[in-house]
Amino acid sequence: MNKKVVITGSTGMIGGIVLQLCLKSNEVAEIISLVRKPTNLKNEKYKEVIVEDFLNYDHYFDLFNNVDIVFYCLGVYTGSVPADVFRKINYDYPLNLAKSIHKNSPNATFCLLSGQGADRTEKSKLQFARDKGAIENALSALSFKSFYSFRPGYIYPTTKRKEPNFFYIASRYLYPILKLLGNSLSITDLQLANTMFAVGLNGYTNEILENKDMRLFTH
Repeated sequence: MNKKVVITGSTGMIGGIVLQLCLKSNEVAEIISLVRKPTNLKNEKYKEVIVEDFLNYDHYFDLFNNVDIVFYCLGVYTGSVPADVFRKINYDYPLNLAKSIHKNSPNATFCLLSGQGADRTEKSKLQFARDKGAIENALSALSFKSFYSFRPGYIYPTTKRKEPNFFYIASRYLYPILKLLGNSLSITDLQLANTMFAVGLNGYTNEILENKDMRLFTH
């Protein structure tokens, strides 16, 4: 199979692993990575596209012909930006990209990196839960060939990194305990990325994959 993939967030923790899986896969023939700044990555099936405005894809419309899979891994940590910016990044950005791709490739599979606690009633007191639930609803309503939402709990980075805030510093130290407490609380970056990649290629029975589903999926 010669799949054409669009990926966002490829310089991030999960998107970076998904990108490497795409590069190594014989089933993926073309990769379009939407980035803010250029990287030094060179590969014959990799095309890097610098996006100045993640709300406007008019200049890139032709790139979205015959897309098979979208891996949407772009996001922002809670509390790191004002509420309106958080909403724009987590709701407006993915929805605008999805609408642009859907016009040319309605038969694509759209894989969204969401988060545990996403509330599809959109009534939660937590903005994270409301916004994640809202974008899940909006993307599902676009009627792609398939839409999947991945809802991880705490994501353990298997490669040590500079943690973004105190919560992630503490969670890293507490990970051995979280792991023992069951499949619903935590997942490694490799487990999550491998699950997204496999579901993007092969599909899954449910539209929503909770943390426990992804932990079992990768065993």
